[in-house]
Amino acid sequence: MILLYAVAGLTAFLLTFLATPLVRLCAIRWGVMDHPHSNVKTHKVPVPYLGGLSIFVGIAGALVFLRLTTNFPTGTLRSLWGLLLGSAFLAGVGLVDDLKKPLGLSFQWKFFFQFVAATILILFDIRIRFVQPEWLSILLTLVWVTGISNAINLIDIMDGLASSQTLVASLGFLLISIPTEQIYVNVAASAMVGATLAFIPHNMSQKRKIFMGDMGSLMLGFLLAGLSLGTNYTRMSEVGVLAPLLILGLPVYDTFFVSFLRLKQGKSPFLGSKDHLALKLRAVGYSTEQVVLIFAAVAAVLSASAYLLTLSPFLVSLLVVAGVLLFGLFVMVKLHDVVVH
Repeated sequence: MILLYAVAGLTAFLLTFLATPLVRLCAIRWGVMDHPHSNVKTHKVPVPYLGGLSIFVGIAGALVFLRLTTNFPTGTLRSLWGLLLGSAFLAGVGLVDDLKKPLGLSFQWKFFFQFVAATILILFDIRIRFVQPEWLSILLTLVWVTGISNAINLIDIMDGLASSQTLVASLGFLLISIPTEQIYVNVAASAMVGATLAFIPHNMSQKRKIFMGDMGSLMLGFLLAGLSLGTNYTRMSEVGVLAPLLILGLPVYDTFFVSFLRLKQGKSPFLGSKDHLALKLRAVGYSTEQVVLIFAAVAAVLSASAYLLTLSPFLVSLLVVAGVLLFGLFVMVKLHDVVVH
């Protein structure tokens, strides 16, 4: 099985790496450019932003290739189809939003389409299973998938940030899922690792830069939410159900951090601002590359903590969660008053 996962990652890497320059040329030719039209933007010159298409080509291409060359169990095939159809739908929504820039789709429409994508997962029997009755499980699944899709979308405010967070989170889910032999999670996570790893150099290039756009961030958030619903976290303790929150801790934390600051200032949490944690770190003197590395390192620690959570008894798990919460509170206090210009 390890070889299968390696093939998924390598195939996605090659497809995305080769597709990204072509997609960038198409974006430039068609005028699909992210212009710094407001003070919320952090770049200074127009940048093509159809990178989400190349990431999708890598992930979907890898999954289709394995479907054609591997005899998957029926349940695995069903789950993979759910991920593919849902991610294709949300990638299409993101593409429409990118093409409609600078206005884009309203947040109400985005929420609606994210609920539709989450419903696709549920129809393919990918949902939260530790909650009863079933209607509550379905409701929480809708909220979870929508929330994570938006969290990755919101954190996509700096070169390499959303893609590196997706890379580390995918590795986290893969690490936890491998012993349980949840094949759809392992295959999809491996493909996401390969695709995001291939995209990062293009995204952070100074001469041939490309953004993933909402097409990429919404799709990747959806896929991460789908991965999180496919494996067991409570082999040792019920506290293990918090493992996905730790793996996705930074995007979730940033969403709440930004929403809190915007509400405190009397602003809508759905409107853009520069209150993001990553931008505050850059404002205190870190470079973009350093911020991305710091975020990746913290995400790796959080994923390792999540893995520990699945292997630890109740009291140890509580201590791990308490430590993470205290660290988050410390960061919020330290960066609360930092102003980003």
